[in-house]
Amino acid sequence: MTDPRALDEMLSWHAIYRLLTDYMRAQDRLLPDLHRSVFHPDATTDYGSFVGSGDAFVDYAQNVLRAHQANHHMIGQVSIDFERDTAFGEVYFQAFHRVDGEAGPQDLWVSGRYIDRYERRAGVWKIAHRSELVDWLRSEPAMDADLRAMPGWPFGARAPDDLSSRREELRTR
Repeated sequence: MTDPRALDEMLSWHAIYRLLTDYMRAQDRLLPDLHRSVFHPDATTDYGSFVGSGDAFVDYAQNVLRAHQANHHMIGQVSIDFERDTAFGEVYFQAFHRVDGEAGPQDLWVSGRYIDRYERRAGVWKIAHRSELVDWLRSEPAMDADLRAMPGWPFGARAPDDLSSRREELRTR
């Protein structure tokens, strides 16, 4: 027979991982409602350059990212330790930011980790606290101008223009 605690932990791990992917997608596609949905209303954050509530961080991040030409956040290793209705996570990430530089478009790479506390309240897991640690940065000139000049090359976009936001179109492809 399956240990009910093991099953609960597996389902909880999946619910928390979904928060992580929603967080990244919300940043890349500029979806503030989805971004807010991963935080408990009283959540706190510490990103070094920004310390405050989860809600205030969403406003801050969405405004910063809106000025970028594009963003691409990826999740790496995810470690989650459970203590009943509280869990602690270390989430590796890499974030790509296409920004305007003095010499033209620049690609800024940020790699680091989120150190999180998740809480299950009324049966729902959300982020209660998130800290960001940066492990390394790299900036270089954008190198895809030739590719972008090719007609019909499928590049991503922000919501609602990105294909991921056009579900009805996907139904008929």
